[in-house]
Amino acid sequence: MSLPSSQRHRTRIKICGLTREADVEAAVQAGADAIGLVLYDKSPRHVAARRAGELARRLPPFVTPVLLVVNAPHDAIREALAQVPNALLQFHGDETPNECDRHGRPYLRAARMAPGFNLLDFAQQYPQAQAMLVDAHVDGYGGGGKVFDWSLLPRQLPCPMILSGGLHPGNVAEGVLQVRPWGVDVSSGVEAAKGVKDAQLIRQFCQAVQDADRRLAEAALSGAAA
Repeated sequence: MSLPSSQRHRTRIKICGLTREADVEAAVQAGADAIGLVLYDKSPRHVAARRAGELARRLPPFVTPVLLVVNAPHDAIREALAQVPNALLQFHGDETPNECDRHGRPYLRAARMAPGFNLLDFAQQYPQAQAMLVDAHVDGYGGGGKVFDWSLLPRQLPCPMILSGGLHPGNVAEGVLQVRPWGVDVSSGVEAAKGVKDAQLIRQFCQAVQDADRRLAEAALSGAAA
């Protein structure tokens, strides 16, 4: 018996803030669907455009490089895309819809959650976004490693949702089970130090997501058989 598409869903996994070849290899081996390369120079996980290209060229087919930018000039984004031509963009600053759309490339839009923030209204302003990446609202632009109140999230958005903010191997399964996001994003939660990933934590994180997906599939089967 085939399951309805909603019951066959596999939560996609993005490991963000990679700076080393060994971390790229660990993410790929663990089953990550995407890696994030941070081009924001105020981040401890920052890599230059040329370095991002070197790391991205180590990826096999079907693992997507994502370039994270924060209020970056158009020329800087163009340079980064020249180095990583198959990349998705992730806008994590104060970029307007026009600023996101002008590059003509698929992109994710980050949304910083806080009480009173209307995610549905925000998402509707970015109809070209492939997904909304929801993160905690912290000083600066992301990377705070803090969990926000998941009950703030609406039940539906006009685009897929990627859950981020303070995730780690110990809580990501709960996030998948409670929020049912299209994907999850982790950075500090799988690090030995800022910008240095821990291969074991990456494996544990990916396994926890897979286990949560398995639980959801089993529950769906049980419900269908009842």
